[in-house]
Amino acid sequence: MTFADLIVVNARIVTIDPFLPEAKAMAVKDGRIIALGEWADLRLMANSQTQIVDAAGNLVLPGFQDTHIHLLEGGQADYCSADLLSVTTVEEMQAALADHAAANPGEWVKGAGWNSGYFGAANLNRHVLDQVVPDRPCFTMASDGHNACLNTRACEVIGLIKGTPDPANGHFVQEADGTPSGLLYEDAIFWALDRMPALTDADYQQGVRHGQKLANRHGFTGVLDASVYERHTRVYAQLEEAGELTVRVSATARVDANEVPAQALERVSAIRAAHQSDMFKVHSAKFFLDGVFENRTAAMIEPYADAKGGNAELMFSRAQIMEFFPLFDAARFQLHIHAIGDEAVRAGLDGMEAARRQNGQWPGLHQIAHVQVIDPADIPRFFELGVMANLQPLWAQVEPSITDMVQPMIGPERSRYIYANRSLIDAGATCALSSDWSVSTLNPFQIMETAITRQPPGEPHHPVLMPEQRMTREEALRGYTINAARAAWNAEKCGSLSLGKYADFIIIDQDILDCDVYEIGKTEVLLTVLGGVEVYRREGFES
Repeated sequence: MTFADLIVVNARIVTIDPFLPEAKAMAVKDGRIIALGEWADLRLMANSQTQIVDAAGNLVLPGFQDTHIHLLEGGQADYCSADLLSVTTVEEMQAALADHAAANPGEWVKGAGWNSGYFGAANLNRHVLDQVVPDRPCFTMASDGHNACLNTRACEVIGLIKGTPDPANGHFVQEADGTPSGLLYEDAIFWALDRMPALTDADYQQGVRHGQKLANRHGFTGVLDASVYERHTRVYAQLEEAGELTVRVSATARVDANEVPAQALERVSAIRAAHQSDMFKVHSAKFFLDGVFENRTAAMIEPYADAKGGNAELMFSRAQIMEFFPLFDAARFQLHIHAIGDEAVRAGLDGMEAARRQNGQWPGLHQIAHVQVIDPADIPRFFELGVMANLQPLWAQVEPSITDMVQPMIGPERSRYIYANRSLIDAGATCALSSDWSVSTLNPFQIMETAITRQPPGEPHHPVLMPEQRMTREEALRGYTINAARAAWNAEKCGSLSLGKYADFIIIDQDILDCDVYEIGKTEVLLTVLGGVEVYRREGFES
């Protein structure tokens, strides 16, 4: 008789496994699921050493996976920066920075999380930051990671002066006389970061610890860090070796447009070869094809429709895409693409089609992340090419960055295809859901609620952003479980509660498949278990 290390009882277990959709008890041995069924069927697998977890009638689900997150960078920024995620006015931003500066006497003052729908060239510059941080360098990053702002002292420290040329794929916003305003777009941010005091591995380790603690609290047992360089992989490997990782980390290695393709492949291949374990692996290559609408760097097939007009260039030229994508596909990398505008989405699909034509079909599950605007002609191509849509549904709601910025920029016809999630699913596309944290909340229940309602969490009377694009509860749940596991190339190990898979599971305090839809966002995790080991327990939950 095999005795279990752990048995979950008195539960409604939704397995996401079509061969056994539900169970009431689950047995675990050596971190893997060995039996599912009724407690009467499993009780003989318990002995005096078996841990019995009483779910108290609550819902048990596979551990969630967030397959587009910035765990290291977001965790580090969230840990040591002023929290600007909820500020909506200049005065609120200034107050948050002033409080943070007073409490943190170090050289630099940092803030993170401001919303580009509320702040930009019209109301944010170095002078705004100077009013509350006049004598120390100050750096603030937008939640989207595509915009940032420095104060005057920071500009002086890093050498950003009048006449400094824009870096490739980046822009220093200027005042009327050509002096930098302090506002940075796209790769101008990296130019500035490279000239700021370098963070240590210990700083980044603390960021990962902070981020994964938050992830466990929200029910995550796996994440995909969506843009890593060598320093990221070094830190993750250090934490893995020390036994400190409490989420399974997959990663996508960033490739830059200024790299020589063969040299980029050699570099990223070495990273992949060095990191291939169940707790940390690199499996994909990341390409940014455009920026964001908020700073007019989203690439559209047709020019912008507002009075200012214009358009944005792809960050990788079409010729580069046709060289890079088949090369990395032939080396059996998953391609993970940032695409906001419909031209970026189309260029990504074209590159994947070229790769498939040259290298043949294989289950790479290449991904296009965000898909904020898509041309309707490209919707069926996701299914046809076997490309996954990696979606962030929290953004699909009526709020200023959509109504006051994007819709006027692209006009009413193209606005019909903003976050066209239902259309993609109906056309056969497989969709993973994710947060892009720390761009927005990591809370999957709030994100799933908005995926289902196209409204802000808990606001049934709020206007709906294209109700015809709503998802179902089951689709949202699969987007955070089995589809997400597929996206991270982990479906054979997790993503469903199936025999032989890792015992990565959560217990939550309400049935999200049956409760009022506008209550889903209030769901709390009671217990998170990774490989049979508890990594989070809500205070007061006894099992």
